[in-house]
Amino acid sequence: MHTSRPRLAGELTFTLLLIGFSLFMLWQAYGISRFESITSAGAFPMFATAVMVISGLLIAGQTARAKVAPGAPGESLPRQFVRQITPGVLVSFTLATAVYMGVLDRLGFLLASYLFLVVSMWLLGSRRMVLNLGVSALSLAAIQVIFQTVFSVVLPTGTLLKGLLR
Repeated sequence: MHTSRPRLAGELTFTLLLIGFSLFMLWQAYGISRFESITSAGAFPMFATAVMVISGLLIAGQTARAKVAPGAPGESLPRQFVRQITPGVLVSFTLATAVYMGVLDRLGFLLASYLFLVVSMWLLGSRRMVLNLGVSALSLAAIQVIFQTVFSVVLPTGTLLKGLLR
């Protein structure tokens, strides 16, 4: 059973942007091996991105047909978009992820991941800092043991720690 829902502010624009991104990724996937054969290196990426494009087009069609949801009285469409599509926790978590990616090389995997996990738990609502610190430490200890012992993967130590340990 399909129930119709109202279209949120900015939803159609966001869907069209995703289609544009999917088309760009399809072009990039095509550039891998120009679809030489079904077993070529670019075949699966092209298939996956083609599914993204087709799904995006279907969703855009459904979104375009949906009635626009009424906003709060006196609330502009951009304000509705910010409130409904980009809640604060999503923006904060995205920024935390970007910072994590930026400091990973400098701080190394363990320290950067530990800080990221603690901050992420706090951003997602856990205010029990002692528990957050402990769970983060135990999680990374397990990852360290599994990757170094079982898989023999050396996790990056980071340039900052190398400089301090010399």
